[in-house]
Amino acid sequence: MKIGIAGANSAAFAERDHAVALARTAEAAGVESLWTYEHIVVPGAYQSAFPYNSSGQMPDARFADALDWIAFLSAATERIAFGTGMLILPEHNPVELAKRAATIDRLSGGRLLLGVGVGWLKEEFDALGVPWEHRGARADEYIQVMRSLWTADEATFTGRFVRFHRARCYPKPVQVPGIPIIIGGHTEAAAARAGRIGDGFYPPAAPPEQIAELLRILKRSAEEAGRDPASVEITAGAGQDCDADTVKRYQDLGVTRVMIGLPTQDPAGVRRSIDALYESLISKVS
Repeated sequence: MKIGIAGANSAAFAERDHAVALARTAEAAGVESLWTYEHIVVPGAYQSAFPYNSSGQMPDARFADALDWIAFLSAATERIAFGTGMLILPEHNPVELAKRAATIDRLSGGRLLLGVGVGWLKEEFDALGVPWEHRGARADEYIQVMRSLWTADEATFTGRFVRFHRARCYPKPVQVPGIPIIIGGHTEAAAARAGRIGDGFYPPAAPPEQIAELLRILKRSAEEAGRDPASVEITAGAGQDCDADTVKRYQDLGVTRVMIGLPTQDPAGVRRSIDALYESLISKVS
């Protein structure tokens, strides 16, 4: 079982020295991957409901840029993978994002996992001047756009939102046929999208009993699209209290990666917290 750490670019770990210490300590302890949150801006007094806790509010809004943080730390490490969890895909220009992601994948030696979602914070879309409507359709099309640019020497695309002719986009990713695109979200729509077009699926907060139903939806969607459901890698957001027994329950459902919340917000306690994570979980399930 792969063990990842979520929210690694938040709070104090958005700072250079603390981020490097976290990444190198996690790599040495056998953590498989570090994952970043993304919010470009968080407007004050937003009314949209944060979907991952009962308060409806994010616990923290201090994040370094998801991709820049990864690019920097890929140069400070050798083996650990880096995932975005999640990029809010409709907020990005997919042509520009394809190039940025491919460059990071190339320079990191193929260690990027591109987790994407459709977003929940309407006020952020408004601040960026990005349409809130049809964001699911935009995300579907943007995934097609990026894959075409990663694989074709000269890509041509004509869609509902994006059009270009004989576009050359380099470098190409190390990973063939392209960077894995992991669909994030805990809704039925996200599970169906993952089955239809995703390389992976990552519900950030789904206990085993909830993820089982989402995986049934994913399987049906994949089969309807003529895909093998087993080709979609499953990541589960297990929280900070995950133990070996919980990992076994996820494993029995076909999950191959569990995500643990950032073990500490105290930079001085990074080594102690990661060592404790190794002793309590990584050494028992990896």
